[in-house]
Amino acid sequence: MKHRKTIKRVLEYIRPYGFKITEMLILAVITVAFTLYTPILIGRGVDYIVGPGEVWSEQLLKILLQLGVVILGTAVSQWLMNLLTNQVTYRVVQDIRSRAFSHLQEVPVSYMDASQPGDILSRIVADVSQFSDGLLMGFTQLFTGVVTILGTIGFMLSISVKISLLVIVLTPISLFVASFIAGRTFRMFKEQSEKRAEMTSLVEELVGNQKLVQAFYYEERAEERFGKVNEELRVCGIKALFFSSITNPSTRFVNGLVYTGVGIMGAFTVLSGRMTVGQLTSFLNYANQYTKPFNEISGVVAELENALACANRIFEFIDTPAEKPDEKDAVIMERAEGEINLTDLSFSYQPEISLLKDINIHVKPGQRIAIVGPTGCGKTTIINLLMRFYDPQKGQITVDGTSASKITRDSLRKNFGMVLQDTWLKAGTIRENIAYGKPDASLEEVMEAAKKAHAHSFIRRMPKGYDTVISEGGGNISQGQKQLLCIARVMLMRPSVLILDEATSSIDTRTEVKVQKAFEELMEGRTSFIVAHRLSTIQEADLILVMKDGNIIEQGRHRELLEKKGFYAHLYESQFAVS
Repeated sequence: MKHRKTIKRVLEYIRPYGFKITEMLILAVITVAFTLYTPILIGRGVDYIVGPGEVWSEQLLKILLQLGVVILGTAVSQWLMNLLTNQVTYRVVQDIRSRAFSHLQEVPVSYMDASQPGDILSRIVADVSQFSDGLLMGFTQLFTGVVTILGTIGFMLSISVKISLLVIVLTPISLFVASFIAGRTFRMFKEQSEKRAEMTSLVEELVGNQKLVQAFYYEERAEERFGKVNEELRVCGIKALFFSSITNPSTRFVNGLVYTGVGIMGAFTVLSGRMTVGQLTSFLNYANQYTKPFNEISGVVAELENALACANRIFEFIDTPAEKPDEKDAVIMERAEGEINLTDLSFSYQPEISLLKDINIHVKPGQRIAIVGPTGCGKTTIINLLMRFYDPQKGQITVDGTSASKITRDSLRKNFGMVLQDTWLKAGTIRENIAYGKPDASLEEVMEAAKKAHAHSFIRRMPKGYDTVISEGGGNISQGQKQLLCIARVMLMRPSVLILDEATSSIDTRTEVKVQKAFEELMEGRTSFIVAHRLSTIQEADLILVMKDGNIIEQGRHRELLEKKGFYAHLYESQFAVS
C-alpha cells in the first residue's frame, strides 16, 4: 500500500486521543443503529397503510412517535460525534503543525539556505490545512460508513438472504471503480501541492522585494513568471479535480444499477407472497443506505488522497535531518574572554567548489580584527563558522582555549553580537525589536541602548515612540533607521565578542561618525570582527586580514599593509584615488 508509511505516521499522532476515538466509535454505532432502525419503522407503517381498514390506525401513530424519537436520537448522537471529531482532528493538526514549527528551529542553516522559504511556509501552513480538511471528512464519513455497511448487511439478511447476496455481490464494483480512479489522483494532488508551494515562494519573493521589482522595471517579467506558475497550477488542479470529480458519479451509477436490481427482484418476491410491501420498502431503504456509504467513501477518497499527499510533504519536512546536536560533554560558556583561534580551517558549501583553505588566525582578547577582500572571498563564511551556523570540514575553532564544537551553540551565540548589512527586524513594537535578545530589559535599558546607537531621536518622533509597531522587515521605516535599531539591539546585549558586517552601510555620514564613536566605546575591551568594504572604517584595527579566493593573502596593521604595496594597498588606492 503506497500510503502505508504516511497513514502509520498519522495514526501515531492520533493515538494520544484514543479515549475520544472510542467515544466517537460508540456514538457512530448509536447513530447508525438509530438510522438503521428507521427503515423497519417505515416498513411497518407501510404495511399498516396498505392493509385493509388500517390507515391512520393507533399503531401507525405509535410508529410516528417512535420515528420522532429515533430521528431526535440520531441528530443528538451525530452532533456529539461531529463535536468529538472536530476536537480530535484539530488537536492532531495542532500537534503536527507544532512539531513542524519546532523542527524548523532544529534544522541546520544549510537546509534553510538550500530551500525556498515559501515552500517551507506552504508545508507548515497550507499543507497542514489541506490535511486537516481531508482528515475531518475521513473521520466523519469513514467511521459511520463502515458501521452502516456492516449493520445494513445484518438487517438485509434478516429480511431476504437472496436479495442481500445480490446487493453484496454487485456493490464491490463501485469500490473497484473508486480505487481505480483514486490511484491516479494521488500523484496529481502531490504535484498540485508542489506547484502551490512554488507559487507561495514566488509571491513571497516578489512581495518582499516590491521596491526592487519596481526600481528595475521587473513588473512585466514578474507577471510572466507568476503567469507561468499560475498556469501550471491551473493545469494540475484541473487534472486532479477532474479525476476526483468523476469518482462519485461513477460509483453512484453502479449503485443505481444495484438499487434497480433490488427493486425488480423484490417486486417479484412480493408478488409471490414471500415478502410484504412494507418489507420491500424497508429493503429498498437498506439497499440505498448500504450503497450510500460507498458513495460517501468514494467521494472522500479524493479528499483523503489530497490529505495524504499534503501529509507526506509535511512528514518529509519533519524527517529532514536536524542540526547535529551539541556533544554530550559540551560546556555552557557563561562569559567569554574573547581569545579565538582558527587552526588549519577549511570549509566549502559544496564539496566540488573549494572556498576556505587552511585558514589560521590567532585573536587575543580585546583585539579588533578587520576582514577585507573582494566579494565571494569568504569573509561572511568566516562569520558563519564563528557563530556555528556551519561547522568546518577540517580544522577547528577554539574560544578561550575550548573547541567551539565542545561548547553549546546557545551559550556560544549568546557571547556574540552581530550587526549585519542585512537588517533583521520582525513585526512588533520598536521596543520589542531592540529587546529581541534580552526580552526582560526595562524601558530605561532599551532607551539607553537606543541613545548610544543614536536611534533615540527618530524613535521619539514616531507616533507612539517605543511602542510604535513596525511591519515585518521594517518596511514602514527607512533603511538607515532599520540599521540603527539593529545596532541598538547589540548595544543592549553588550556581548563578549562583536561582529560588524558593514554595520553602518545605510547610515548617513554625520550619523555614521556618531555611531562609530558608540562602537568605539562598545568595542573597548571586547574582541571584535569587522567586515568592511569601506577601508576608511578599519584603519584603527589591531589586525587586518586581507582575503582573496578563500585564502588570507596578507595580514597586518593598516600602515604596514600600505607599505607592502600589495593587494591591500591596491584596494585602498582604488577607493581613494585622486583623478
